[in-house]
Amino acid sequence: MALPKANRLKSRKDFQAVFREGIRRHGSYLTLRALKPLCSTKPSLDTATQTTQATDLAHLASTRIGISISTKVSKRAVVRNRIKRQITAALHNLLPKLSPGWRLVVIVKPIAAESKCVSPQFLQELEQLLAQAEVFDGNS
Repeated sequence: MALPKANRLKSRKDFQAVFREGIRRHGSYLTLRALKPLCSTKPSLDTATQTTQATDLAHLASTRIGISISTKVSKRAVVRNRIKRQITAALHNLLPKLSPGWRLVVIVKPIAAESKCVSPQFLQELEQLLAQAEVFDGNS
């Protein structure tokens, strides 16, 4: 089950911004990089900036997530894709709980492939990392 298109982090520029400016939280199988949404919406009289702000707000309305898994985790694409599908399924379950506007990158550590990590472990660790980064609605 794939993430909706509105919730996918796709461009290289977005990934680089999260890596450059985002906060880090480490777990045993995963690392989470999170970039807070920009909350600077000052009213202005210029209509051009209002339309720009409107597109920026629409762009930031949904939390966007990317998954990074390198060949250091496994040389076999089958293994990497299986891990990516498990993480995507775990994120799909957590998506309604997330605050809007965040940009997240989940990085898989090599130990995830070695330990035959399964989906409930990914879900539990993702919940812990997201709670530490205060990404949940209401910071619960």
